[in-house]
Amino acid sequence: MSTEPEPVEISTRMRPGEWSEETLEALAADYQEKMMEMGASRDAVVTHVDRDEDGGVSLKVIWNKDQIIQDPTA
Repeated sequence: MSTEPEPVEISTRMRPGEWSEETLEALAADYQEKMMEMGASRDAVVTHVDRDEDGGVSLKVIWNKDQIIQDPTA
C-alpha cells in the first residue's frame, strides 16, 4: 500500500501594525530554515504571502514532501 507524504506547513496571521516588510521577510526566512532543518531541500519549500485589504498579512511556508527522493528499496 503506497501513501503520499503529507506536506508540512508553518503559518501565521498578523494584523495591521504587527508587522513590517522587514519583519515579514525575516519571519519567512526563519520558517524556511526550520523546514530545511527538518530535511527539506530549498527547492521543496514554497512561501506564500497573502495581504488583505485591511493591512493584515498571512504567511504560509510549505514543504511539499512529494519532492523527497523516494527510496528505491521501498
